[in-house]
Amino acid sequence: MVERRIISSDNHVIEPVDLWTSRVEPKYAWRAPHVEDLGEQGDFWVCDGRKIIGVTGGSDKVGVRFEDPDAMHTVSKTENVRPGGYDPDEHVKDLDIDGMDVSILYPTVGFMLYGLPDSELLDSLCRSYNDWVGEFCSAHPKRLKGIAMFNVDDVGIGIKELERAHKMGFIGAMLAVYPREGHFYNQPKYDDLWAAAVDMGMPLSLHIGGNRYSPIQELADPDIERPAFICNADYWPRMSICDMIFAGVFERFPKLQVGSVEHELGWVPFFLDRMDYTYSQRGNMVGKGNFKDGVLPSDFFRSNCFLGFQEDAEGVRQRHAIGVETLQWGADYPHSEGTFPRSREIVEGILAECSEDEKDKIVGGNAARIYNL
Repeated sequence: MVERRIISSDNHVIEPVDLWTSRVEPKYAWRAPHVEDLGEQGDFWVCDGRKIIGVTGGSDKVGVRFEDPDAMHTVSKTENVRPGGYDPDEHVKDLDIDGMDVSILYPTVGFMLYGLPDSELLDSLCRSYNDWVGEFCSAHPKRLKGIAMFNVDDVGIGIKELERAHKMGFIGAMLAVYPREGHFYNQPKYDDLWAAAVDMGMPLSLHIGGNRYSPIQELADPDIERPAFICNADYWPRMSICDMIFAGVFERFPKLQVGSVEHELGWVPFFLDRMDYTYSQRGNMVGKGNFKDGVLPSDFFRSNCFLGFQEDAEGVRQRHAIGVETLQWGADYPHSEGTFPRSREIVEGILAECSEDEKDKIVGGNAARIYNL
């Protein structure tokens, strides 16, 4: 592969087992995420009486799918967490092994916490997480870039945490992929949030797994999660982004950047077509207005949205219909479905038909532009 700067726009930490028990506000100590030995099920994170996710987050199986796929079904044990998930020096060593220059970091356990019903508890857990990740990234600030967790059930509280994260050096923040029931992102109450994100230059990410609490959010419960839910997870960012576009959010805030991360790409061309058709052909629907200068919903998508993906070769073939400038490749290290340690080989394969300029944009240039790196 031609030498080029590679930014993994979607890597992860594996939170240390004492992250929340050692940092959370005392009043939440007994409800904080912690690890329990569940016997034959392995070691699991548990929070507020709810089983959340296996302790390794798949990090004990990174790369295994290339060598021994059957071994991916073993149970998670605390001693098998990959050190690069919680140790910044080890993380950078693995970046070097994989040929990556910069790692943009999301949580692992943190995603599941968006499924907790208690807003105030979630607010506190977000603050504790951000404190730890801020320290993690400060060990190698040129190579480790953090995406903050924050909760906008109360928009004012969410903005305060966004401001704090920005001052700490985070380059963006995770917005719940789909909000609480009845609190959709087309509502005017979020305008202060959009304005704050623009003022701080903080892109907002809708990362798979980060759906806000709802009785039907299976991602928050490993005992009932179905493959069908994972296979159709792109439904949730489509709903949120469509709400924002038709509500005129990007017309009012033209510099706002919102991304769908790890929901891949293949769904996008049809989604863009359906938005434009609905806008132009379906009459006076609720939430449907008239955009200035003949702009279509798909135009806002291409100018204000970005897309994190891993191995969606079909989506890459549709790159011109989607918009090359929206695409950001990510390795998903150190999760079991990630591309480590074969990232450069895999990237070369899925981008084989792209021009050199397109490759530069997809593997680093677009992320550098969006995140001001």
